[in-house]
Amino acid sequence: MHSSTHDDLVILGGTFDPIHYGHLRAVEEVRQALGVAQVMLIPAGHPPHRQSPWADARHRLVMTRIAVAHHPHFTVSSLEVEREGPSYTVDTLTALRRQRPDAVLAMVIGMDAFLRFDTWHHWQRILDLTHLIVTGRPGWPAAELPEALRQALYQRRCEDIGILRQTSAGRILFHTVTALEISATSIRSLLANHQSPRFLLPDEVLDYIDAEGLYHSP
Repeated sequence: MHSSTHDDLVILGGTFDPIHYGHLRAVEEVRQALGVAQVMLIPAGHPPHRQSPWADARHRLVMTRIAVAHHPHFTVSSLEVEREGPSYTVDTLTALRRQRPDAVLAMVIGMDAFLRFDTWHHWQRILDLTHLIVTGRPGWPAAELPEALRQALYQRRCEDIGILRQTSAGRILFHTVTALEISATSIRSLLANHQSPRFLLPDEVLDYIDAEGLYHSP
């Protein structure tokens, strides 16, 4: 039986380009449901799966730190930003696991990312390092799942978030969170068109974006 420690973590990685309330609210709801004290946000340095982020990694790290500066439950890791080469999740989790061998680690990913999870670098190893909490719409389409992923889900699916606290890794749970229809893409688009994205992201982050002139040209 796992005893709860201050090392337990809910983890959210992303480009955070820029970070917004959709990211923050989802992970806060998971944190509370899981009964874990800490969230760790991990901005990607060089995401292997997508085009280069619009804002430089250093800016994205600063914005993420600004967003959670007043929230004692949230920490920000510069692990991926400082590491050379592509930001593979498996490397990040291996490093975290080394520091926290017995902790409950629960990584939050969206449904769209989960449907492609079998394309991630060493994805099966990831499942041995952390629990996966998939946030998404209820009634998700199992038919869309690739066979390898369906197998993993069959072996690892868990219906009760409380059970995740009993082991440190290895389970997959679907958890519905408040769907805030906010995207970094739409925020960048508003800024490029000289419109305000205020109330979609923390004021302090928006002030930083304005001060640094980020996203202001299409």
